[in-house]
Amino acid sequence: MTSRRKFIQGAAIAPAAAALSTPALAQNTIKWRMQTYAGASLAAEVIVPAIEMFNKIAGDRMQIELFFADQLVPTGELFQAMQRGTIDAVQSDDDSMASPTEVTVFGGYFPFASRYSLDVPVLFNKYGLNEIWEEEYAKVGVKHISAGAWDPCHFATKDPIRSLEDLKGKRIFTFPTAGRFLSQFGVVPVNLPWEDIEVAMQTGELDGIAWSGITEDYTVGWADVTNYFLTNNISGAWAGSFFANMDRWNELPEDLQTLFRVCCDQSHYYRQWWYWGGEADLRVNGPKLELTSIPDEEWATVEAKAFEFWEEIAAESDTKRRVVDIIKKYNADMVKAGRPYRYG
Repeated sequence: MTSRRKFIQGAAIAPAAAALSTPALAQNTIKWRMQTYAGASLAAEVIVPAIEMFNKIAGDRMQIELFFADQLVPTGELFQAMQRGTIDAVQSDDDSMASPTEVTVFGGYFPFASRYSLDVPVLFNKYGLNEIWEEEYAKVGVKHISAGAWDPCHFATKDPIRSLEDLKGKRIFTFPTAGRFLSQFGVVPVNLPWEDIEVAMQTGELDGIAWSGITEDYTVGWADVTNYFLTNNISGAWAGSFFANMDRWNELPEDLQTLFRVCCDQSHYYRQWWYWGGEADLRVNGPKLELTSIPDEEWATVEAKAFEFWEEIAAESDTKRRVVDIIKKYNADMVKAGRPYRYG
């Protein structure tokens, strides 16, 4: 497994460098190294277009060299590497890169905090999460630049899941907080390097994956090593962000900071339609995964446990309480707003 990961990393880094560098750079060109949580096949959609756009516009003023999952450091060490300045910028969620902040638990998939991908940018830009994230990361020398939504969280498994009982004992690759929540239903959370997941499914080390929606299952090859896709989801959208070392960020001229923000926004927009359309299309037309469902009345008990989980997290600190209260108010507002914001 280790040899396979090293081979993939070695093969991926060459085209990444070729695609994202400029043949001739001025001696005073600002150069950044950025690592994403995503492996090469997924990064081609969720980050490469935005960095290519930035490099093209910035020209010899600034160039960003992009690295994929685990190429410079393991994903769990991304925060520390960025804080030290080993890496200048990162695309990840707070949870999987182990940020030492009060908001880390809400990154990735906080159970049932969102129903649709548009919920995430509204929570950050209209309901106040941006300000909390900025405060928390400033305390630890990191600039939180921008948050956005990815895909919903579903199970892709070898064996069919048609009831909560079917989840018991299943070894599932998932995010730390999602794993903490799912363990009460008998799920056994497993933490492995992202590039090892396909092989782990083939060898039987894993029974399934709760890391993405169906678009990623097809894009990264997981649909080739799983058989079933559970339509019930534990969150409507992954919440991830762009971050930078605070010193490196402050050294940038204001126009380059603005350009970086614009390219991040372009990336968020691209993912909105790429995932939203992809999820529907592959459920209807995808040939590889059979869809299964847990009955609504049974799944409602999982949602109820999520609200208890929110209160458990909120009790841990004042900052976590602030975030949970915002999530609660937002979801209550959406229910009151009715269609098309919430259906039942």
